[in-house]
Amino acid sequence: MARGRPGRGYRYGKWHGGPDPLAPPYDVAAAVDEIGDQVLSGSGVREALRDLLRRGLDGRRGLDALRRSVRDRLRQARQAGRMDGTLERVRELLDQAVEAERRALFPDPDDAARLAEAELDALPQDTAGAVRALKDHQWRSPEGEAAYRQIEDLLRQEVLDSSFQGMKQALQALAQQDGSPAAEAAMQAVKDMVADLSALVDAHNRGEDTEQQFREFMEKHGQFFPDDPQSVEELIDSLARRAAAQERMLAGMSPEQRAELQDLMGQVMDDLGLQSEMAHLNDALRRARPDLPWGQRGPVPDGEQSLGMGDATTAVAELADLEALSQQLSQGYAGASLADVDEELLEQALGRSAVDDLAALRQLERELERQGYLQRSDGRMQLSPKAVRRLGATALRRVFAKLSATGRGEHDVADAGAAGELTGASRTWLFGDEQPLDVVRTVRNAVLRTAGQPRPEHQRRVRIAVEDFEVVETERRTGAAVALLVDLSYSMALRGTWGAAKSTAMALHSLVTTRFPQDAIEIIGFSSTAQVLRPETLAELSVDTLQGTNLQHGLMLARRFLARHRDAEPVVLVVTDGEPTAHLEDDGTPYFCWPPMPETIARTVAEVERVARSGAVLNVFALDPEPGLVEFVHEITQRAGGRVFQPDSERLGEYVVADYLRLRRGPRRR
Repeated sequence: MARGRPGRGYRYGKWHGGPDPLAPPYDVAAAVDEIGDQVLSGSGVREALRDLLRRGLDGRRGLDALRRSVRDRLRQARQAGRMDGTLERVRELLDQAVEAERRALFPDPDDAARLAEAELDALPQDTAGAVRALKDHQWRSPEGEAAYRQIEDLLRQEVLDSSFQGMKQALQALAQQDGSPAAEAAMQAVKDMVADLSALVDAHNRGEDTEQQFREFMEKHGQFFPDDPQSVEELIDSLARRAAAQERMLAGMSPEQRAELQDLMGQVMDDLGLQSEMAHLNDALRRARPDLPWGQRGPVPDGEQSLGMGDATTAVAELADLEALSQQLSQGYAGASLADVDEELLEQALGRSAVDDLAALRQLERELERQGYLQRSDGRMQLSPKAVRRLGATALRRVFAKLSATGRGEHDVADAGAAGELTGASRTWLFGDEQPLDVVRTVRNAVLRTAGQPRPEHQRRVRIAVEDFEVVETERRTGAAVALLVDLSYSMALRGTWGAAKSTAMALHSLVTTRFPQDAIEIIGFSSTAQVLRPETLAELSVDTLQGTNLQHGLMLARRFLARHRDAEPVVLVVTDGEPTAHLEDDGTPYFCWPPMPETIARTVAEVERVARSGAVLNVFALDPEPGLVEFVHEITQRAGGRVFQPDSERLGEYVVADYLRLRRGPRRR
């Protein structure tokens, strides 16, 4: 970037104005060709683009590779540990407390000691009930009392940490100064935070929250949120995902474990005076993010190590995020878009390189539209005319590559007709030539021939001899009208020949429109009925699921096309894999029957004879060696003076293009 300074020239530095204006244009040619291959094979444009994004391009991982990595990460996360770690630790501490208390009571002969022992014997079997029953117990054993206080501290830390990630570390410091004014003040700060948070989420749900309210909340309570959310949306997202993960964790436990843990959580919330406030907060978070999987069973960690409630909730939240990310990368739902993929989750799961791969895929999709290869119409992704032209040219190049390999690639004709198109070359004149004289080359030849000959001063004129003459080479213009009839019946897809037929039609259309613009071409598809196909339509066309091979209707449309080009050489090419099974009734209604009815055959043959009387050559490319089809096409081509070809589907384009070039060179049949 250059910046001018008066009197001191210019200073150059790094460009900071967005995309580099001098960068080469983004190359989407390979992507267009790959999409084209899929489309020509029978896929729709949207499916072809999705497949390309799944595979990736230019060394970048596609969606499938990213999703496999996420699934691997998901399997690893499921081995994080068991979710009953808090219950297990509480049971251990409870056993320690009761055993220590029994040891302290045993040597005491007092009746009060026996009564205390009876109370211990009568403790409920479930862990939560036993913890509740010992809440007001007068401990004789300092060791037992310390173990019970550990239970209270542990539950307070884990329950709050399961709702607010990172709370456990803050409360562990409080546990060391339990009962002190500092500890009470810190616990009051937790209560104030929960109350203010509920008010903030309620205001957000009503649409009344402000940026100032959020900033004041973070200034006051930011120490409880180590992930440092930058907006109320981020704050609510984090809290709601964790609350939903807590519910999924509970849903993944056995009924007995779930009942015990919920009972213990209720005791802690009652002791802290947060029961109603936390219930209100969870309801507000549900209203703010109803799309989260609240209470649903899902993947839960199932490893060897025991996890506390906070760690288990974190593990379940991570699993839920990975599941959501995997779903986003699958793009297998209605209205899926690359914009749905959460970059933050992707970076957390797979690192920055995965985000770069996703960005490359998004750029590819944008550039395909920006450069005019894809366009959206009525919510559908379609190939643009520019892309269709490229597809046709690509298909044609492949056909000519095969023709050249088989020694049949001479498709340009240089002839001695005077009314031809100039090729830009010239050659020596031969007796009978009618091409225009190339004056410049003729004079040049004469000058070069006589340059070394001595001549008198007064003879400066150039003398032209017969051998000096050159004529302009021309390409004969034999105008042709080509009707290509392509079978669209469902059997073409079943036999795997539809892709070859579509590619052949695109190649022939490209050849006629680019190499022989004086020719006219119409592509006609036929199944239960026939229709004229534009190249843009053909590129995305699928075979017809309706039954029927209505060649009669296709030939009727071909005759109408040829009638509009009476001065051209008429050519009809038919690509099919089955004998006619449908025809039009007198009222225009299509009629289908298998096996073919005599009336269907008769109406089709009658149409063939009308085509023959128009002077057209009718050649058929039969893609199935079934005897009935072969016999029928031989019969109709004999009536129309044409030929039958039985190519392999992979060589269909080669046969059709070569036959078109041969027919347009031949003499006009009248």
